[in-house]
Amino acid sequence: MYSNPYFYNYSPHSNGYFRILNDTQLVMDIQKAINAEFSAVDCYEKLAKMAPTTEERNKILEIQQDENRHLEEFSRIYTNLTGRQPSYQIIEECPDKYRAGVEFAFKDEQEAVDFYLDIADKAQDETIKDRFRRAASDEQNHAVWFLYFFQNVRKVEHSYRQIENYGALGALYASKLSLPQMLTYALQDEYLAQARYDNILTTFGNIRTFAQIKEAELRHISALLPLFERYQVPVPEDQSQALVTTPKNIKVAYAAGVQGEIENISMYERFLSYDIPNNVRTVFTQLRNASLNHLKAFERGLARN
Repeated sequence: MYSNPYFYNYSPHSNGYFRILNDTQLVMDIQKAINAEFSAVDCYEKLAKMAPTTEERNKILEIQQDENRHLEEFSRIYTNLTGRQPSYQIIEECPDKYRAGVEFAFKDEQEAVDFYLDIADKAQDETIKDRFRRAASDEQNHAVWFLYFFQNVRKVEHSYRQIENYGALGALYASKLSLPQMLTYALQDEYLAQARYDNILTTFGNIRTFAQIKEAELRHISALLPLFERYQVPVPEDQSQALVTTPKNIKVAYAAGVQGEIENISMYERFLSYDIPNNVRTVFTQLRNASLNHLKAFERGLARN
């Protein structure tokens, strides 16, 4: 609960308040607003724990502070109007999944804007009007943030679904693998590595480790392409740019490099467990060994940052 130094204390027995006391609908609406704020405080605590990033978690907790302030202000208004304390009840169940939760919060905040403006219109006292208009403005701001979170999580989920069927993860998730599939997944993963390192070099400048490994990945592509021609496999379209996200800092970039190489090595280890032509086995073995060296380089970079 957060105190509000700008809240004016007033008595229900003052002149002009008898009509407000008799306005049952206004009192009922304020009680409903209290329960809505009480529910929001509880829900946002839950969403903050599920937030995928520190930034989102902190923003949700900041929004929760606003809701706590609304809860205190509305409770004081209710008490001053009725002479009794309000009840507190969770009237809206918060979803258990983050995406569903932020969508729920977005819609709830939008509805609160209209509801609070309606209360402000009904109220005769200027202080009550002011408090609910300010609360409506806060809720509109909250709605914008929850819409952003919802759109962001949809993008992440869409990207992850694509990656599940692309490159090393596609190979590792596949129940069975044919030679054309192996070649396709291997080339896609090399495309993805190229796009990832291009993004990092563009964002953070010419970092030697990433520049050197990018050149090595180009050689990997050159080693794979003749196998497509030899076994008459169509060369896949390069869709890697759409699957790459920009890391927040160099440490995250190195961590992504480590993860990428682990997945790459696991992919080639799986390929080598199959009965494949010797020339393909030779190339896959060379690429796996190169990835082992890349993994060590990224691990050293991660340890330095």
